[in-house]
Amino acid sequence: MKAIIVKELKLMIKEKGNIFFLLIMPMLFMLMFGSLFNKGNDLSVEIHYVDQDHTALSQTFLKQLKKTDGIHLKNESSADLSSLINKIKKGQLASMLVINKGFEEAIKEGRQAQVKLYRDPAASSEVSAIEAVLKNIANGYREAKLAKSLTALGENKEQAVKTLTPPIQIQNINTTGEHIDYISQVVPGMTVMFIFYIMISMTKRFFKEKESGLLSRIQSTTMKPLPYLVGMWVPFVIAVIVQSIILLGFGHFVYHLKLGHLSALSMLIIGLSLCGTGVGLALSVLVRGENQGMAITQLIALAGAMVGGLWMPSYLLPFFIQNIGYFTPQYWALRGLQDIIVHGADVGDIWRSLAVLAAFGFAGLFVAVLRFPRFLKSATH
Repeated sequence: MKAIIVKELKLMIKEKGNIFFLLIMPMLFMLMFGSLFNKGNDLSVEIHYVDQDHTALSQTFLKQLKKTDGIHLKNESSADLSSLINKIKKGQLASMLVINKGFEEAIKEGRQAQVKLYRDPAASSEVSAIEAVLKNIANGYREAKLAKSLTALGENKEQAVKTLTPPIQIQNINTTGEHIDYISQVVPGMTVMFIFYIMISMTKRFFKEKESGLLSRIQSTTMKPLPYLVGMWVPFVIAVIVQSIILLGFGHFVYHLKLGHLSALSMLIIGLSLCGTGVGLALSVLVRGENQGMAITQLIALAGAMVGGLWMPSYLLPFFIQNIGYFTPQYWALRGLQDIIVHGADVGDIWRSLAVLAAFGFAGLFVAVLRFPRFLKSATH
């Protein structure tokens, strides 16, 4: 078994394709997704607006918008209003705010002032943030109007404030001490996704062993299936551990990703390596050829990434997709990594993820042991 492990490690190092698919490609994906979606602290929303009123109160309203954190205003000409609406219809612009003529006059007379928000339904998340800000400002105007009415009815300023105080106060408390950003999704997600591509390398090695005639010669020895499979398995486990360390280290040094408790991270990396290679071990003796192995690997890696929440947080996925994701090792691997990285979890806090990953890994070994005699028999034909 030791000789098999040494042999496979040497062959793996010589195979240049492994470095590209297991290290360079995931790093490129991290850089691409990180550049596209990681905005750091700049989470600003740009509001295009047209002021048709051009009065002191309309300017005051815009100043209140501008004071809101994360809001950038961009003035547009009234003459371009039709063109801007067409851009929204074509999906070229998310939204546009129009302050109607007569805004100041309506407020002074106690009437309802008109402000229109044109929106693209496809950009609901961005427009919802703008809508929430506008509602907060509108509520401020409403409270000022109510306070004025209460004062006119004889209440003093303190009584008016007390009357307008909401009976319920909702406190928004962040229960995580660490900073959460998109990199906390990208780096662990891409790491888990590309770990499962080790199955392509494993399938190739098994079929090269088969084609070389080495497996035929093994039949004439006293070697049992288990020692041979473990000997083939261990080098790939080591390779995935190294891959995980490099990819997470890349996220740490390039994007300053905090890695949490190293003891817990080490245990999860070992569990993930056993899982990915264990499934790969079973796949290698079940498929009929390298092409079939590559196709199934793509299905496992990409489908698992989609339903397991590797590309986007699971809670953003449809409910039935979330339920499917619970049965994938990718979901539990990512959950364990994010618990460590984001929530500062220790070994005892990630036992479910470790148990699931280990179960998948050893289930793969069990299937491989059962299937190996048939795979070995096919090597003689």
